[in-house]
Amino acid sequence: MIIELYQIIAIILGIIAITLSILRFRDGKMSLGMLLVWFLIWIIVIFISLFPNSTNYLAIVTGIGRGLDFALILGLLLSFYLIFKMYNKIENIEEELTDLVRELALQRRNMGMEEDDEVKSKSENENPADD
Repeated sequence: MIIELYQIIAIILGIIAITLSILRFRDGKMSLGMLLVWFLIWIIVIFISLFPNSTNYLAIVTGIGRGLDFALILGLLLSFYLIFKMYNKIENIEEELTDLVRELALQRRNMGMEEDDEVKSKSENENPADD
């Protein structure tokens, strides 16, 4: 079995990506679920790089036809899944940001009212002759 340059590049890229995913998980920047998803994706990339004809078998089993078609469809489906996950994450972040801004505005408003009350009480204490 002769290993081509693209196979070496894909294997190295897969190993680096798995390592970075594990490091991000350890740092708390990635959930266990996303770690498993990325781990699976990169293992598949490494496997297909080592055994490119395996896509032909998977294509026949799934009824797609050619191995390259199978790989492209699989990549497209994974891309849609990841875009969907990112969209949901962005929506959640927008909701959290809206809630935080609303809470901050209320806190500032309440602080402003307290400062106005303090200024009024100081001015009343300084000018008792006005009564």
